Amino acid sequence: MRLKSQYIFVIGVVGVVVLYFVVRTVVGGGHGANPAHAKPAQATSTIPSVQVRMAPEQIREYDVVLRGRTQATRTVQVKSETSGVVAEAPILQGTVVTKGTVLCRLAVDARQASLDQARANFKSMQLQQQAAAELAKKGYRSPTQVLTAEAGRDQAQALVRAAEIALRQVDIRAPFTGVFDHRDAEVGTYLSPGQSCGAMIELNPLLIVGDVPETDAAKLQVGAGAVATLVSGQTLNGRIRYVAHEADPATRTYHMEIVVPNPQLAVRSGLSADVRIAAGRGPAHLAPVSALVLDSAGRQGLRYVTGDNRVAFAPVTIMEQTPQGAWVRGLSGPTRIITVGQSYVAEGQRVRVAAAL
Repeated sequence: MRLKSQYIFVIGVVGVVVLYFVVRTVVGGGHGANPAHAKPAQATSTIPSVQVRMAPEQIREYDVVLRGRTQATRTVQVKSETSGVVAEAPILQGTVVTKGTVLCRLAVDARQASLDQARANFKSMQLQQQAAAELAKKGYRSPTQVLTAEAGRDQAQALVRAAEIALRQVDIRAPFTGVFDHRDAEVGTYLSPGQSCGAMIELNPLLIVGDVPETDAAKLQVGAGAVATLVSGQTLNGRIRYVAHEADPATRTYHMEIVVPNPQLAVRSGLSADVRIAAGRGPAHLAPVSALVLDSAGRQGLRYVTGDNRVAFAPVTIMEQTPQGAWVRGLSGPTRIITVGQSYVAEGQRVRVAAAL
């Protein structure tokens, strides 16, 4: 019986399909028979890859860095001790003056007359005391009368001193050498006791003040050296003279004062300064700034690879930033710091070190 051409075509197609499945089974059977071969490759691909940099431990000077400002050692409102009208104001504000310079002078009024009267009275009482003493030698005065005359003389002498002080008080003088920074009274101003003639500031020596975080306060010692860089680029060298023992309850910082020489009075009060204070020596590591990360608790630190290629985290404190990187403390011994991929791995996770830089 002769098959039709349509049947021959269908039989051919079926044969090709059967042949395809037979060949696929024979060729691919080796891989299907042992699927365990695929598991290691799959497991290897799930281990993240990171790059590290070996950071050796080095001994380095510890510096406490903070922001501060210059401040006058003393600022005093020079006030009147008596009442009167300002007759003279010879010093312009902003002038450097020496101790004892007259800043404001009140009108003398009757003070000179009071002094003259007190002196005349003292001279009279002195003559009476001398006469009483002479008469007592001749027996014409009793010891009591002599003592009364001496008391009158002493009282008159005290009135002279009081009148002299009252006359001196018309001159309001600089209490120390410094700058007469601001004048509050002009000629014709009436001053009562306690009212201000002006403000004096002492700029030599000069203070640099700042607030130290509680993490660094214990590292500072009175007498430690410090270097301050002003906004103008000028550097000042000085030493710590005071560190507070009680923190500011609002900021939890400790007030600190550094005293620096300023003989020419060239540095003004109120200038901003970057302060660096020597705080000892200790171990440190140089790490790329880009390697710094925050952990789940918000602490700044570095992720590194342990000896068994697992990720660990160490909180660090930045000591100094340089063009080569940041000097930090908080690591121990030579450390493989993760420099690439540190943000995509977690503590305890196993990693592959792709390249050691």
